Amino acid sequence: MSLFIKRLPDAELEVMRAVWECKPPVTRGDLEHILTQTHPMATTTILTLLSRLVERNFLSIEKLGRSNAYTPIISKQDYLAAQSKRFFEKLCGGDVHVFANALCDSGLSEDDIETLRDLLERGKL
Repeated sequence: MSLFIKRLPDAELEVMRAVWECKPPVTRGDLEHILTQTHPMATTTILTLLSRLVERNFLSIEKLGRSNAYTPIISKQDYLAAQSKRFFEKLCGGDVHVFANALCDSGLSEDDIETLRDLLERGKL
């Protein structure tokens, strides 16, 4: 993806993760139900974060009866790809050797390394 997707603050990212878990469109109530299990937030906080995500063009909003419904504009995959690219370029200087060494030093399990190797061999990475 060639679009620049700005990194979200942690609280907004938690709301987006909840949105991505649901089949759109999503209501505040749907999100509140998910977030109470992972990151409890006040209803007013959720509404504020949803407004910010609409302003940042991560979500679209439509009236659904007396409440609002939200649909993601940016997919989870596009967000992850953009942030991975940003990480790779900013912290690793675009050097795959630096990235690979950091990844190996991060404490990956043998299973994780084997999964990466398999993905590389199958051309999926």
